[in-house]
Amino acid sequence: MTGLTIGIIGLVLTVLFCGIGSGLGLKATGKASAGVLAEDPSKFSKVLILTLLPATQGLYGFIIALIGARNLPTVANLTNAGVLESATAAQINAQGWCVFFICVPMMIGGAVSAFLQGRTSAATIIAVGKNSAVSRAFLFPAMIELYALLGLVATIILFGHIPVSAIPQITTPAPEVIPEVADAVRLLLGA
Repeated sequence: MTGLTIGIIGLVLTVLFCGIGSGLGLKATGKASAGVLAEDPSKFSKVLILTLLPATQGLYGFIIALIGARNLPTVANLTNAGVLESATAAQINAQGWCVFFICVPMMIGGAVSAFLQGRTSAATIIAVGKNSAVSRAFLFPAMIELYALLGLVATIILFGHIPVSAIPQITTPAPEVIPEVADAVRLLLGA
């Protein structure tokens, strides 16, 4: 598997997981909103923002995919950075793994926070349906949004530290042979 493939998998999983989390969150808020609006359609404006709040993580995942694509070790990116001839296969693989792991805060944080935000928003929508004056309850789903934003910001900052132009500076140490492991292998093989 090449570094490019590994990096693309990280970006795709980020969009996918954030989208799944947002979809599940929107399912919960949509059901709660439909119930509240069936009883009192005048509360539409109060439940609209709460209904849509879990969708932000899906957008964040898409933004990360767009930003992360600039850091993929593609021929175009390597050529534009002037490092196509000097980058080794090991360095290109390392860049792909960097892209993959930098996506993890948004990949997991976005999916989990969207799902949990949907559940919290649904509970808040039900509370608004019972009592329109419950304006402080809007704070609870917003607190979960903070963690999605932290994952977004952390991922963007980390992408700023692995430019494609720095690929030739990646050091890839030669594998070391551990004497004890070598002895154990020889013993098992009967050599």
